[in-house]
Amino acid sequence: MKATPKDYLQLHFIVFIWGFTAVLGALVTIPSVELVFYRTLFAFLSLWLILYLKKTGFSIGRGDFLKILGVGVIIALHWITFFAAIKISTVSVCLAGLATTSFWTSFLEPLIRRTKLKWYEVALGVVVIGGLYIIFKFEFNHKMGLFLGVCAGFFGALFSVINGRFVDKHDPYVITFYEMLGAFLGTVVMLPLYYYILGEGLSSVQLVPTGMDVIYIGLLALVCTVYPFAAAIELMKRLSVFTINLTVNLEPIYGIILAVIIFGAKETMSSQFYIGTAIILASVIIHPVLDHYYKRRKERLERQIPVN
Repeated sequence: MKATPKDYLQLHFIVFIWGFTAVLGALVTIPSVELVFYRTLFAFLSLWLILYLKKTGFSIGRGDFLKILGVGVIIALHWITFFAAIKISTVSVCLAGLATTSFWTSFLEPLIRRTKLKWYEVALGVVVIGGLYIIFKFEFNHKMGLFLGVCAGFFGALFSVINGRFVDKHDPYVITFYEMLGAFLGTVVMLPLYYYILGEGLSSVQLVPTGMDVIYIGLLALVCTVYPFAAAIELMKRLSVFTINLTVNLEPIYGIILAVIIFGAKETMSSQFYIGTAIILASVIIHPVLDHYYKRRKERLERQIPVN
């Protein structure tokens, strides 16, 4: 199926929504683990209702069922570290760390799919590390937030690489349903472990949302999770990986701009922070362009080789 202008607009809209996720995470008052607990609970219940009304079958086979649940646990880790980074620092610092997702993908994809590591990905990785060093040096008071943001980028990359295997086999909403179920179950297990490690006990768990939390969490679950996840998986059938990756790389830019507009002075960082972030984002945007160029070049060379 060929892509239409509507597909490209929808992709940008999805990325814009993902950029807004960080803002909603900053507005919610409960801790990150409890936030992910509710987000995944609302998401998989909503997806169950959607699939039930659509009369879509839930069967995917035992093997894929367990694998997709496992992917869901990785998503839970991605979101927990993502929101934790926001809670202890700022949206901008978190998104600067998250921008390393493509860097992690460039190393994880060859490792998991057993393909050759590309020289330009290694070079861009060095550039990303340089950008992180600049941010870390001048924003040392946000070091833990930056570290957790980088962890969120790692788990996001791991999820993306593994998730691509299921796109052509199952309905997008079915995949997302089981991933959200796996994320919810993973969060349930991690919740007591999290507070045990902190030494605070289960009495410290804050499962009662306050104020506008219910509305914000509802938006996170439905608008920022159910729709964009399923829609993005569906778009993979018509848009190239290059196009999707290039556009998704705009998420930190959208998020940082939205955070500055909404939170104002709280999100204002040093000039060195923006220099470091710009270096990371530049390498992130250049990566799929170089990848696309070398793939096309390889295809042209292969067509020129005579077959005996």
